[in-house]
Amino acid sequence: MKKFPIALQLYSVRDNLARDFEGTLRQVAQMGYDGVEFAGLYGKSGEEVKRITDELGLKVISAHVPLAEMVADPEGVFALYKSLGCAYVAVPYLPESGRPVVGDFEKTVKTVTELAVKAKEAGLTLLYHNHDFEFVKMENGRYGLDELYARVPADLLETEIDTCWVNVAGVDPAAYVEQYTGRAPVVHLKDFVMPGKKPAKMYALIGIDDGEEQKEEEAFSFRPVGYGAQKMEDILAACEKAGSLWLVVEQDAPSMGLTPMECAAKSRAYLQSIGC
Repeated sequence: MKKFPIALQLYSVRDNLARDFEGTLRQVAQMGYDGVEFAGLYGKSGEEVKRITDELGLKVISAHVPLAEMVADPEGVFALYKSLGCAYVAVPYLPESGRPVVGDFEKTVKTVTELAVKAKEAGLTLLYHNHDFEFVKMENGRYGLDELYARVPADLLETEIDTCWVNVAGVDPAAYVEQYTGRAPVVHLKDFVMPGKKPAKMYALIGIDDGEEQKEEEAFSFRPVGYGAQKMEDILAACEKAGSLWLVVEQDAPSMGLTPMECAAKSRAYLQSIGC
């Protein structure tokens, strides 16, 4: 098995970063992570973030930046993350108003294309990070996510396939990564358990809470990599075939009675145990 460089999506340890930014990054480096993917800088300047990550030997590979933030100041956003050493910036999430079928997806495609051009001009590559809602069939029979990738040229937009959400959507994540061979430089490794049907309120777990409680029989939980339902070795083999460059551990919410930092450490230890 190829030994991939492994990064941590820092949303996984967001509360720790808010309390102790530098100390948390130091612990992430000590866990054996090679790099990080940001989701906000917690009030730190680009210069401070660069100093800390350089000192710790953590490669800043990418950042999740809300679409509206990129639209408001694309030049500023891309310059900031380029200065940190990022090769990529990712669209992390679409509000319902911009999603395929239920929203103005035409506007989304146009906006993503325009941002991808600006990112390329800045020396970056735009990624799109999926959830499960993009796996809805368009009129032409194509999934919304595939439609986006079909309509925005591959030299402008690459994939950041979140293997958890692909699986939740009922699609084989390993096969889906392979489908985008040559266009899957960064892949999210995320494990989960879903004992029953897909819960109606599962997005509360990623901070989008509509106030309703999840029913016990619909229990869903994210898990450290290697401790859930994902066929992780199949996914890693697919990443190798697809030519992926970085694998990113993400766990939106802790589980198993562990803290977010303990979950991150457990994921890294599992990947090390299988030679990755």
